[in-house]
Parts: sequence; C-alpha cells; structure tokens
Amino acid sequence: MSKKSEPWYIHAILYVVIVALAYLLIRVAIIEPTEIVEAEKYYKTESRARMSNIKAAEILYEGKFRRYTDNLDTLVHFIKNDSNVQKLMTGIDSITGRSSNPFTNLAVGGFIADSLFASPKSFASYILQVDTTKSVDTVINRRGKITKIDSNIVIGTKYYLECPDGYGTIGDLTDVALKNAASWE
Repeated sequence: MSKKSEPWYIHAILYVVIVALAYLLIRVAIIEPTEIVEAEKYYKTESRARMSNIKAAEILYEGKFRRYTDNLDTLVHFIKNDSNVQKLMTGIDSITGRSSNPFTNLAVGGFIADSLFASPKSFASYILQVDTTKSVDTVINRRGKITKIDSNIVIGTKYYLECPDGYGTIGDLTDVALKNAASWE
C-alpha cells in the first residue's frame, strides 16, 4: 500500500499564506498603532503650539487696542502688518541677547502667521470667542423719578480659545483668574 503524499505546491502556498498572515498581524498589532500614536502626538504638539501663538497674538492685540478680538482674520492681519509686531519678531532682547519673538516655532519650521487659522488634524478653524458685558445704571432724582438710564457695553476684556480637535483651551469668558491660562499648563 503506497501512501500518496500531497503535492509540494500546496505546502508552498500554505507557507506563503502563513508568512503573509504573520506580516499582517505584526503590521496591525505593532506598527500601525505606533504610527497612530506618533501622529496623534504630532497633532497635539502642533495644535498647542498654534494655540500658544494665537494667545501671544491676542496679548499683543490687546496691548495695542485695549481689547481682544474674536476674528482670526483680524488677528493674522495684525501680525502680518503691524510694525511693532514685526520689530518684536525680528528683535533681540538687549539684556539676555535672546530673540524677543513672542511666537513659538512650529514643528514644520518657524512661525507662520497663516497657520493660526486651522487645526493641523482636521483643518477646522479654532473656536475663538470674546466676552461682551453690558451694564445698566439708572439715575433717579430726589422725587423718585427716573432721569436717565445709562448703559455701557464693554467688548473683549476676556477671550476663550478652543481647539476643534479637543487638544485644549486657553482663557475663559467668565473667570478673570483664567485669563491667558492654557488648560495643559
């Protein structure tokens, strides 16, 4: 009785399938999660650097106009065209000898003003809001009659910046203690 052996090409095909499945398992279990973690780390770092740059721009804007803005276009235009900001970006501190640039360099290179428009992961705009406070004062004479009503509207004493991808916030619209405070610091 002779026993028939299986053809050699069946074993070769099975070895190729085993090697391919082993490669696929290593790729899915080890390599891709590492790439995803590295990409997520890059997006988080880059987004926080951009948000820090928006914070620095808001501080400079508030220093000049005595209020914050909720418009990123206005903020970027201010950075690009204001001579004092340009002097700060290119200047050197006379005491320490370091750059007086208030902006953080991005992972792709130096500071780019147009990078402030969008988050690097989803390319969605950052959420930037300013507060609006309205105070009303009534003036009453001795006879109890209302002589006038004064109202005062103050815009932009505080701001709130939020990343659309959930990498943090800066500032607060209600609490003065959180003015310019980043959630990750």
